[in-house]
Amino acid sequence: MIARFIETYKRLLTHTTYEKQRYIFDSFTIENRLTGLIGPRGTGKTTLLLQYIKKKVKNIDEAIYVSIDNIYFAQSTIVDFVNELYDDYGIRIFFFDEIHKYSNWNQELKNIYDSYPDIKIVFSGSSSIDLVKGTYDLSRRGVIYRIGGMSFREYLIFNNISDLPTVTFDEIIKNRSQLEHKFSSIKGIKGHFKKYLGQGYYPFILEGEATYSQKIQRIIEKTVYEDISNYYNLKTENLLSFKKIISYMVTIPPSKLNKNNISKNIGLDNKTVEHYLTILHETGLIELISQNRTGNAMLRNIDKIYLDNPDIYKSVSEEIGFNYQLGTIREIFFIKMIKNANLRIHFSKTGDFEVNNYLFEIGGKNKSKKQIAKNLDKAFLVKDDILYGSKHEIPLYLFGLLY
Repeated sequence: MIARFIETYKRLLTHTTYEKQRYIFDSFTIENRLTGLIGPRGTGKTTLLLQYIKKKVKNIDEAIYVSIDNIYFAQSTIVDFVNELYDDYGIRIFFFDEIHKYSNWNQELKNIYDSYPDIKIVFSGSSSIDLVKGTYDLSRRGVIYRIGGMSFREYLIFNNISDLPTVTFDEIIKNRSQLEHKFSSIKGIKGHFKKYLGQGYYPFILEGEATYSQKIQRIIEKTVYEDISNYYNLKTENLLSFKKIISYMVTIPPSKLNKNNISKNIGLDNKTVEHYLTILHETGLIELISQNRTGNAMLRNIDKIYLDNPDIYKSVSEEIGFNYQLGTIREIFFIKMIKNANLRIHFSKTGDFEVNNYLFEIGGKNKSKKQIAKNLDKAFLVKDDILYGSKHEIPLYLFGLLY
């Protein structure tokens, strides 16, 4: 059986290319003895690991990649697997993919880490589990990397449209006119951005548009009925409530959505809804945006609840026959670009969002300054469907170049 793992590993490497990589590839390193890669389903963790092995591991014969959802691990432990490959095959770098599929992963990785000081362990897992939680907190022993979906910049690169560099938040605020002139020259960039919104966040869009929404629905199904079910030990009848919450969320504008109306329409008490929203947030299916306040629990500060990314929102809308709202897609896009660029974002009552003490109101090209009129010294309109802004206007697509 071990020989088959090695054979599969070598076959996967043979079919892995690395001409284009995700945004964290250059910063991802396994210099530490323990390295974790966490991200929502469908964001390209497996490809990144294989690309890393092929491009940066000096001796691939001293490494092994294995997906933990293999049936082998239903009967054998990860510890036994490492013991055999260490002694019989000289393996010293272990890449464990889909680690969250293994119930005792946390303790066993700690035991391996403590027992083999000359090996390196790299693991990946869905954000369906918080891999820094638990009795055997591995984050203190190694480094945890997080990966999100594709930015608009990556979408252009992977579709061979334009190879763009990243821009910083400060550049967008202070030097956006230079950025606008630089990027507006890309042929059809407005059209590409329209296509990206709602249909470009997951890397598997590159496999074809026809099945893209179906794959998103499978992500939701697997997250609810596999990850949430297993990790949170919930019964099937409880799991149906998660699907109901997700479906209900697309029918209500974020500004009017709260746990009270979710509770009323789903038929659950407020405490249960609050708990379920926390789970959906931890599993990467929704975003919770709080006001910029301190000293209170996060959920008590929640003012806006969103589905996690524009593509989930659009796919669920189409699945239930609801006309998706472009305004909501724009807001979710802004949130994801900011958060995936490791910036903090808060809900604001004097604009839509606050980032680094700046206020942002998101809208279309005809959006007025009314909402931010009293804060124009540090406030901006972020407008879709424009290539050039003005003193208080920023094209929305520029935030898609942050990572």
